[in-house]
Amino acid sequence: MIVQYGEQEVKCSVRRTASVSGRVRIHVYPSGDVEIEAPENIDVDQIKTAAQRRARWIFKHRDAAIATRLDALPREYVSGETHFYLGRRHKLIVKISGAQPSEVKLLRGKLEVSLPVADRAAVRRRLNAWYNARATQYLGNKLAEICNHITWVDDLPPFKLMRMKTQWGSCSPNGTIYLNPALIRAPRHCIEYVILHELCHLVEHNHSKRFFDLLTRNMPSWLAAKQELDSLAELILAGDD
Repeated sequence: MIVQYGEQEVKCSVRRTASVSGRVRIHVYPSGDVEIEAPENIDVDQIKTAAQRRARWIFKHRDAAIATRLDALPREYVSGETHFYLGRRHKLIVKISGAQPSEVKLLRGKLEVSLPVADRAAVRRRLNAWYNARATQYLGNKLAEICNHITWVDDLPPFKLMRMKTQWGSCSPNGTIYLNPALIRAPRHCIEYVILHELCHLVEHNHSKRFFDLLTRNMPSWLAAKQELDSLAELILAGDD
């Protein structure tokens, strides 16, 4: 089925199901595909009319899904692409400059990398070094801040950055807190959730009910933060080389 909006059109798949009654449901998937879920007892014209009424919504969400997929592609480290820092998108600007040493500046929504030549590998190395430095400072400060507000930590636990493919953080048996440096790209409240999660493991070493009770008492909104972080994982880790 084709849905039109202005001069644009999108092909939608239609699935009839007994679980839907009354109005049709429209799903836009992360791939950009659009599915119309319809009751079994309405005809094709009714389905098309219902979908066409929501054409603006369909194209808005489909375009957003496609843009998200593009953002999740491997970084090329050229001017114009976007990179995350503390949950916000910043446009990368590569500036050729003979000044030494090369540097990275965060200026009004832009990440400006200045270096002698616009070599992509050099831009990547310089930008990742900047991210690591920011991660060391920000995550360390945030860990200390949260420790000051919880009751079960007397001394600041050891803290290290460690790149992890499937985890944002971990707590070792000896009480060392490991945090993924890619967290510096995530929203602040998501970072706070990860740190508090690992600090709760200092008391409860598994994901028992007691663990989640402790986490909930200290951050009632932790589940929303976790879900947001999970939804951003592909975008955030796309820039973690």
